[in-house]
Amino acid sequence: MIALELNEVSKQFGPTVALDGVDLQLEPGRVHALVGENGAGKSTLVKILAGDLLPDSGSIQRVGQPYAPASPIDARRQGVVLIHQEPTLCPHLTVAENIVLGREVAHFGWLDLTAERNLAAEALKLFDHPELTPERRLGELSISARQIVDICRVLAQPAQIVLMDEPTSALQRSDVERLFELIRGLVESGKSVLYISHFLEEVREVADSVTVLRDGRHVLSGSLAEIDDKQLITAMVGRPVENLFPARARARRGGDALLEVRDLSHPPWVESAQLEVFAGEVLGIAGLAGSGRTPLVRALFGLERPRAGHMRLGGQLDDLTRPLPERRIKAGLGYLSEDRGGEGLAPGLPITDNLTMTRMSSCSRAGWLDLACQEAETSKWIERLQIKASSALQSVSHLSGGNQQKVALGRLLHQDAEVLLLDEPTRGVDIGSKVQIYRVIAGLVSSGKSVLLVSSYLPELFGLCDRLAVMSRGRLSEARPIEEWTPETVLETALATKKQ
Repeated sequence: MIALELNEVSKQFGPTVALDGVDLQLEPGRVHALVGENGAGKSTLVKILAGDLLPDSGSIQRVGQPYAPASPIDARRQGVVLIHQEPTLCPHLTVAENIVLGREVAHFGWLDLTAERNLAAEALKLFDHPELTPERRLGELSISARQIVDICRVLAQPAQIVLMDEPTSALQRSDVERLFELIRGLVESGKSVLYISHFLEEVREVADSVTVLRDGRHVLSGSLAEIDDKQLITAMVGRPVENLFPARARARRGGDALLEVRDLSHPPWVESAQLEVFAGEVLGIAGLAGSGRTPLVRALFGLERPRAGHMRLGGQLDDLTRPLPERRIKAGLGYLSEDRGGEGLAPGLPITDNLTMTRMSSCSRAGWLDLACQEAETSKWIERLQIKASSALQSVSHLSGGNQQKVALGRLLHQDAEVLLLDEPTRGVDIGSKVQIYRVIAGLVSSGKSVLLVSSYLPELFGLCDRLAVMSRGRLSEARPIEEWTPETVLETALATKKQ
């Protein structure tokens, strides 16, 4: 019997058609992958299955019976749970309070805090992270740690169908492998998994079959053993994609560095870091989650106060212990945060404000904002970056993850930053959007600008970077030409098993 079956399911948001007659079958004891570009309708589909949204038309059956959950709680009662793409947790609560949220333990109206801590501790055993304790405040944790808490919260619940929307987008490889072990355990016990991912290598590693969505329609379904990657990519983007990374000449260093950092110390995250980024080059920084990569770039942009360090930007010497992001922006530094939803964008504001906020002067006259000029400037970047939006005035919160990321990147392009600090610029982004972002990066360095690229995705680093340095336990290795690195030596350095 089919565990879950969708027939002609449609969903529309105003003039935007998110799903247009989608069919899908999920079998017991199997992993079915759902892939497609951002905005293809994947998240909308799983939100309908999880009870977050109601379909406009079509039918859904769960083991032969009509299935129409009125809420996430109703879906959970019927054995369907969802791991969201962005952790849906409460940062002001503890890890334990987040894990038991909605299923608190109470006796005579009083919460049993000891029982809740025990439940949370048991759930956290799914991943080997001793630093993740039930008592820790969630807001103190990194993005990857929050993702692990969200996964533990969902997998600790009894369910027959588990929906996973980009569950590995913020995880390091060891945690990805542990998640895959857990998924295999689920299917061996007869449960079903619907798995969304933009990483085709992950899809092939964990899934049995696949459905491809494009523009809200299913365009390809079948066994993964019978479909190659070229067919998948063509189905997703609607055209063949021959080269993921743009061809360009490697940068030749000469003259002074656009960005020079010396003696940066930001304990406990960064023990020691020195780096140089030259005009027309991409300098990559690899490393495991928690190695100090993100605190490093945040300190450079002035979002955190390090203990010591200075940098030379655009010929001007600056003391890093005086964190002033406004001054960094004026000096030509741009920053793309890994936390798109939390600090990378203002979700309640329209695209116009998000895209122009770091250079409002381009759209103002005598201190007054020229709304027509702002809309025209935004529309230019929407067209250049192929952002799927109804208009420049659309709220960013109504865009797909990939299009939100393009807006965040467009802000740096509009700012005309000379040195761009990009922290996980393609996290949660589909293959088609990745190709566009890679071309934008190549165009920037070809025009003489510099990019400092932090990424957990090694193919991205090897495909884009001229030089690479590796962060390990707060120490940044010497940057070497990308040709001198291999995936194995990067991992050895990240694990500090090889002296650099």
